[in-house]
Amino acid sequence: MEPEARAYAARPPKQPEKAQQMIDIRGLAYVVAETTDLAKWRVYAEEVLGAMTLTAPGDGLYVKVDDRQFRIAVVAGQRNGYVASGWEVIDGDAFAAAVQALEAAGVALEKGDAALCKHRRVQQLVAFDDPSGNRHEVVWGFQSDFLHFASPAGVSRFITGDIGMGHTVLPAPNFQATVDFFRNVMGFGLSDIYNFKPAGDDGPTIPIHFLHCSNARHHSLAFAAFPAESKCVHIMLEVDSMPEVGRALDRRAAHDVPLSATLGQHTNDKMISFYMKCPSNFDIEYGYGGAMVDWKEHIVHEFTRVSLWGHDFSVGRQA
Repeated sequence: MEPEARAYAARPPKQPEKAQQMIDIRGLAYVVAETTDLAKWRVYAEEVLGAMTLTAPGDGLYVKVDDRQFRIAVVAGQRNGYVASGWEVIDGDAFAAAVQALEAAGVALEKGDAALCKHRRVQQLVAFDDPSGNRHEVVWGFQSDFLHFASPAGVSRFITGDIGMGHTVLPAPNFQATVDFFRNVMGFGLSDIYNFKPAGDDGPTIPIHFLHCSNARHHSLAFAAFPAESKCVHIMLEVDSMPEVGRALDRRAAHDVPLSATLGQHTNDKMISFYMKCPSNFDIEYGYGGAMVDWKEHIVHEFTRVSLWGHDFSVGRQA
């Protein structure tokens, strides 16, 4: 695990009052992953994802897909899994308001020290666990070194900027409390709902809720009401053309990376994508064409099919 202290308070956040001020999250700034094999992650990032890699403080790894110093921070540890999601607010005043809102909701906070802020390349950071035990970091003021992104695999561009790096889908065994916290305190809106029925209509229903923050990306976050050993279901990276997705599929095959779902197009965000396993044992969705949404006009709905076509997830179970 990372060198910084990981002592979290066990008390759950109390239910916020109706007048609770909500946080204005602008996007998913980064994710943090842990690995037992940094060299394997470097090869995967450069030769499969088509990202740049840089050495991070503490002999970790930064995965760079745009003008930010990193979007995925990989740290050496004793397990392969997901560590944290980094959520960005616009400035120092918004950060202070976020801390105040979290404290008012009774959330146990851990202030990021100078070493952790340096590692994340931000001005300030506060960390906490949600009601399902997922680790989150709220940050502001990313540090830029103006190093141009140049993909070693020739990827033209990843879609990031003011809509964040993509999205993350997290396990939420304590489902309703976790969704309520992100909607009532973190300020996320509900994009749509999927009720997963793996055994058909006569079996159990597993809810998955897709959430958006204050950008146009269809969802920056989703919660699924089941556990995940890696602490993440998947993250999504988006490129700017369909041929880039096809080339990534070829690179995945050339490097024998396990395929988790075949090429397909989702019903909700219209993303054309495939899924593959990363060295930290969660999936990365690699896609193109995600919907941009006008939230003043969007009507929340329940969709009954994950994909318009493709996305055979059984290939992951067969691997």
